[in-house]
Amino acid sequence: MGKIFGTDGVRGVANRQLTPELAYKLARCGAYVLTKNKQHGRCKILLAQDTRISGTMLAGAMVAGFCSVGCDVLWANVIPTPAVAYLTRRLEADAGVMISASHNPIEDNGIKFFSADGFKLPDATEEEIEALLGREDSLPRPEGASVGQAKALTQAQSLYLEFLKQTVDVDLKGLKVVVRSIPFIILMVF
Repeated sequence: MGKIFGTDGVRGVANRQLTPELAYKLARCGAYVLTKNKQHGRCKILLAQDTRISGTMLAGAMVAGFCSVGCDVLWANVIPTPAVAYLTRRLEADAGVMISASHNPIEDNGIKFFSADGFKLPDATEEEIEALLGREDSLPRPEGASVGQAKALTQAQSLYLEFLKQTVDVDLKGLKVVVRSIPFIILMVF
């Protein structure tokens, strides 16, 4: 398998280069690499997507992959990429993953991993994940109560909005402000 991580994660035409099978393997290998040194407790991965139609297909495959190595998944549904970086840190997740191809055509999609500190993975870590892809079947497969669980993170948008409000050092009382981040639109009333 050739190099699959580019400058901003793994990208390609959804269901051609970026298949559910690849997403599943990336989740297993990524979770293993990013949590192998965890000392206590279960691993926790924050997962979100943009509104691309292929997002739920890839997210479903990734949830299965994360859970199959014993990681719990906080499913944040549709939120912007910076929210994943923030919420990964805020919720003390071991990693965050955003399924999005940003400004690319609709048939494309991408998978971007974030470390526990909410930053893009170093090249060496991406290379370690990539190296495991060919032998993903050798990774642990917990059973019974050790299998991971996925839970909806219903407060993801509100947690991120509270953070955004704290970053503005201006009194906006009485104003209606529209925040637009395609495809995410929020009307904030202060």
